[in-house]
Amino acid sequence: MTVYIKRLVIDSLKPREIGILDLSKALCEVKGVDEVDITVTEVDVKTETIKITIRGSNIDYESLTKAMSEHGATIRSLDEINVSKIKTIN
Repeated sequence: MTVYIKRLVIDSLKPREIGILDLSKALCEVKGVDEVDITVTEVDVKTETIKITIRGSNIDYESLTKAMSEHGATIRSLDEINVSKIKTIN
């Protein structure tokens, strides 16, 4: 059996100088990601709190967190997740 991540909702913090357009494009390039929605929920002097919704067929979570880190974004919490399984035939 193989389990696939299909949807994630992430509460994240990012530097203000990193735009959500650039971040969303970078996240959409991650293997298995088909769509990225980003909503700014709070703005401080140096940071923005954002909610990221990611949808795909088989999201590579490790690559996703690496791409976020490369753009200065940190994961505060994983608020929602949707996974599905496919039974493999031996």
